[in-house]
Amino acid sequence: MSLDITQVVTLLDEHHLLKVVTPADTHQKFQHVDYNSKTVKTDTLFFCKGNFKPAYLTAAKKAGATAYVSEETYDEGEGLTSIIVTNIQKAMSLLGAAFYGYPQNDLFVIAFTGTKGKTTSAYFTYGIEKKHTHDRVALFSTIDRIVGNAPKDRFKSDLTTPESLDLFHDMRQAVDNGMTHLVMEVSSQAYKKNRVYGLKYNVGIFLNISPDHIGENEHPTFADYLHCKEQLLVNSDICIINAETKHLADIYYAAKTTTQPENIYLYAREGATLEMPLKLDVSFKNTNETLHQSVFQVTAVSEKAKQLAIDGSYELHVPGDFNESNATSSIIAGALSGASYEAAKAALTDVHVPGRMEMVTSENHGTIYIDYAHNYGSLKALLSFLRVQTGAGRVIVVIGSTGNKGVSRREGFGKALSEEADVAILTTDDPAYEDPKKIAEEIDQHIDHQRVKVQYIMDRKTAIETAIKMSTKNDIVVLAGKGEDAFQKVNGVNTPYPTDITIAKNAVEEL
Repeated sequence: MSLDITQVVTLLDEHHLLKVVTPADTHQKFQHVDYNSKTVKTDTLFFCKGNFKPAYLTAAKKAGATAYVSEETYDEGEGLTSIIVTNIQKAMSLLGAAFYGYPQNDLFVIAFTGTKGKTTSAYFTYGIEKKHTHDRVALFSTIDRIVGNAPKDRFKSDLTTPESLDLFHDMRQAVDNGMTHLVMEVSSQAYKKNRVYGLKYNVGIFLNISPDHIGENEHPTFADYLHCKEQLLVNSDICIINAETKHLADIYYAAKTTTQPENIYLYAREGATLEMPLKLDVSFKNTNETLHQSVFQVTAVSEKAKQLAIDGSYELHVPGDFNESNATSSIIAGALSGASYEAAKAALTDVHVPGRMEMVTSENHGTIYIDYAHNYGSLKALLSFLRVQTGAGRVIVVIGSTGNKGVSRREGFGKALSEEADVAILTTDDPAYEDPKKIAEEIDQHIDHQRVKVQYIMDRKTAIETAIKMSTKNDIVVLAGKGEDAFQKVNGVNTPYPTDITIAKNAVEEL
């Protein structure tokens, strides 16, 4: 893989991003692209992006970089070719795709966005595509990045949607490993920061939206958050929309700006009340539900949906009636990629989503549930479902909130706890550069203390152990927010953390 200066200039010029190239050596060629000065090699095109410091360019130059792309000229880059652009993130995405040979063109790409349900839906679809393609599908999710079938091709994700150079690198690796399909989550931040600029999807799915990621370092307003999420539909050949979502009209008309109505599929629960009078293409309804499984019926309503041959009964072993909606979107997406009803039905029965509704039992204390629920909608749905299905005496919840992002979640957590919990133990969850006690206090401001008993235990391990010890056999303990995350993000450092499920299992053994 390589990229020459003529390709760079032409591509940036076509997208009106190029300001100036100095000096213009038409024979220059790059064997590597990078934005991390620590991993630069000889003949690297280096990108000065994000929280950039000139010292990084000095290090990149010393390591062998021969050119840099930036929004301004740096003295530290003297002797290198300087490529000055109007938007470094857009430039990096375009040039990254070109350097890696446009791997997206060799993949059938199914992409999800939504405030909640992205990861679960991605795993449902990944399961269907594994069955359909005979294990030739890659996955880019919040939890895992899977680019092949060897153990070395599966690793933990740092971001829901990675930086563009990493994204196209991993796509190329997937193609080289023989993958033909890709299922990926696309965050609103990926569009806000132009990590996926220029990327198109075969199928784009919009699950839902509610206030989240609104804050100083994220989206300034809800309108901005919605706009960024809608860009996935604008960049998809075929769109699937959950018609039960809020702001349906805005979302539907965003899809229509670039997609013909015959390539937009709307689905909803049978009998659901929609915000606008649109005709559904697919409906679903629950036929049986327990704590450990749900059975639901999917029905094609429109003529175009009937062509997908998806009608029938499906079974999930990822509990929660809210997951039937996620699974329906996956069934439609799978069918559009060519998956049969039989393949989808068989695959969904076996899907396991790491960190979602994991369960640890104890003899004399409550049953413990571990889930990644990390906003009002997902926490409310989880606690409500568990209370109904278990007939719990008390619902004891251990929860914190992330620092320096998702600030609006704190009020949402307080609201969900007030509505569904009996005891809340407020603790730490990826505090970043904030004081975790202060974050907990912000959650507590929105908790109804007439309904919920509140404790502060800032050490998350101690908080989990305390919750389990205080529980009785009739109670349930919910460990929310981190799922199987093995790190705590503290002051910019990924600090090793034994995971909620490991702490819970050890606590039960000790008891």
